[in-house]
Amino acid sequence: MTIPIKIGVSSCLLGAKVRYDGGHKHDRYITDTLGRFFEFVPVCPEVECGMPIPREAMRLEADGGVVRLVTTVTRVDKTEQMLDFCRTKVVELEKEDLCGFIFKKNSPSSGLFKVTLYRRGMPAKAGRGLFADAVTKHFPLLPVEEEGRLHDMDLRENFVERVFAFRRWKDLLGGGKSLGRLVAFHSDHKLLVMAHSPEIYREMGALVAHGRELGCNDLFACYQELFMKALSFHATVRKNTNVLQHIAGYFKKHLTREEKSELQEIIGEYHRRLVPLIVPVTLLRHYVKKYGQEYLLKQVYLSPAPLELMLRNHV
Repeated sequence: MTIPIKIGVSSCLLGAKVRYDGGHKHDRYITDTLGRFFEFVPVCPEVECGMPIPREAMRLEADGGVVRLVTTVTRVDKTEQMLDFCRTKVVELEKEDLCGFIFKKNSPSSGLFKVTLYRRGMPAKAGRGLFADAVTKHFPLLPVEEEGRLHDMDLRENFVERVFAFRRWKDLLGGGKSLGRLVAFHSDHKLLVMAHSPEIYREMGALVAHGRELGCNDLFACYQELFMKALSFHATVRKNTNVLQHIAGYFKKHLTREEKSELQEIIGEYHRRLVPLIVPVTLLRHYVKKYGQEYLLKQVYLSPAPLELMLRNHV
């Protein structure tokens, strides 16, 4: 995997004093934990589009079918200034080879979900920051998240897993497009994708099976869209349990009766939410190495991200 992995981050989350009040919103999980594995590309759209520090607070307002960015007291419309910046910045970001982006929640420029939007003076959690909107439209498959939502372990795991998956996909593209390389990638990611969406995995399988009927560029474009779409669905306890049982099936001829019983007990405890996913996965990884299961050794599902990130450790 190409290292470092680049992700965009709202500058204030890295400790930069760029907010409207001259402060920051330093997020230690981002800098101290994710920073061990990711290289950050900081962006503050408000400062970079020419606004001062400090500056008047702004808000989003609905004007017919158009969303405007307006200062709260002096009522200055900053929409075009911000949109001009967005159009230029997203093109610049193409050169950064980003694998994800973490936005500042509630920001009228960078908020990703449920930003306050005023319609006829009435607020509603229905908006999206102008810069966040521009990024998601220009990079529709890019893994994106807000820093506040990263405190939810399920959302955190899904985002981090997608970032690493996107990096692996980009590395595949960097090595050249061929049906053989795509088949190998598809095989290595089988169980990971099944844990997110068995339905899309079947669709991906059909696509690869008919790969020779498509042009290489069309094949890879369609596969990429399905791959990232599948991973956007959360890996549930039920789907993970099915994958764990699938892996356990490879050891029917190797494990003793007592080992089989222990493995099934641990998978059952995970299914009942008594232990975290890392517990059965760790045991299965032990058996994979012990018995040299070559197919399973290549399965990304068993190690989708560095152990130091402590994913799959919550019940």
